[in-house]
Amino acid sequence: MLFDLPNDDTLYDALLARSSDYEGQAFACVKSTGIFCRLSCPARKPKRENTLFFDSIAACINSGFRPCERCRPLDQAAGKEPLVDQLLKLLDRSPDRRWTEDDLVRRGFDPSTVRRAFKRSLGVTFLDLARQRRMGEAARQLSAGVSVIEAQVDAGYESPSGFRAAFARLIGEAPVKAQGRELLFADWIDTPLGPMVAVADQTLLHLLEFHDRKALPAEMERLKRTARSAVVPGRTAPIEQIATELNAYFAGQSGEFRTPLALDGTAFERQVWARLMRIPIGETRSYSDIAREIATIEAVRAVARANGANRIAIVVPCHRCIGADGSLTGYGGGLERKQWLLRHEGKMRPVGLFTEEIR
Repeated sequence: MLFDLPNDDTLYDALLARSSDYEGQAFACVKSTGIFCRLSCPARKPKRENTLFFDSIAACINSGFRPCERCRPLDQAAGKEPLVDQLLKLLDRSPDRRWTEDDLVRRGFDPSTVRRAFKRSLGVTFLDLARQRRMGEAARQLSAGVSVIEAQVDAGYESPSGFRAAFARLIGEAPVKAQGRELLFADWIDTPLGPMVAVADQTLLHLLEFHDRKALPAEMERLKRTARSAVVPGRTAPIEQIATELNAYFAGQSGEFRTPLALDGTAFERQVWARLMRIPIGETRSYSDIAREIATIEAVRAVARANGANRIAIVVPCHRCIGADGSLTGYGGGLERKQWLLRHEGKMRPVGLFTEEIR
């Protein structure tokens, strides 16, 4: 979810005030020390001329900054707050409800507090998320063959024109075009390293990436083109399954993933990805190791490109691929995350290998 940040002077004022208003949305990078912090960091504040601001952890890391050891921006990055969890449960129970600020007030919530909490945690307001969920459910009904008027009524819209306009704005096409079509559904999955975006149809997981990966917007557009489908908010069985498996993985309980995958790539890319999934948890391989195992040593660069083309992070463990000299080399989710994942897996017992259930 994308949003506009204020100018750097406003962010610097927030840094001085140790404000949490932009938690998970903006990070301060200190040129004199080479670290990046939350704006709420209690450490001594840098001079304005030594401070840069970025809107994601990945941007900070890609610019050469390392995380502050005091405010620890990688720990539970943009994690959900109790208030957010509480309202998300209400939303899950009534996904077709047309929520208003008055509804929040009647339940004892301050709309401004709710707005800031959701922006901090998910980058979107509660009311916007509720609208997206309603439209996602409408898209699901239309793809199942329900009539436009039925979907309109279930979404809580009295006006056909209002429903069409809202649907087109959020989904990107008119309701009638979504009838009977297979759609892709997207949702957030919280992790200790920040939210991940999962995209799936009714049977297969198509994408799993950290929300701040630079290539994510391009990957989403490419996925929509290749699948000839729209991506709408919502959860399907593969997203539920991968969320459960990721929870077990991050808790150190299991390194096994059985979620069915849709790995769309060239024959060579699929060969590389299959080999990555055979690397035991707690171990690494170099690009040249993979090249020797599936082709020839001359294929090292092609292996690196296939590694970078992987759009199902962790499950297809491209983070286990390192340089021949033992260096971390690159990682789309950021080198700090790659280092964390490898350390985490080093502490886990090898309870099983990644299974290949690819279609």
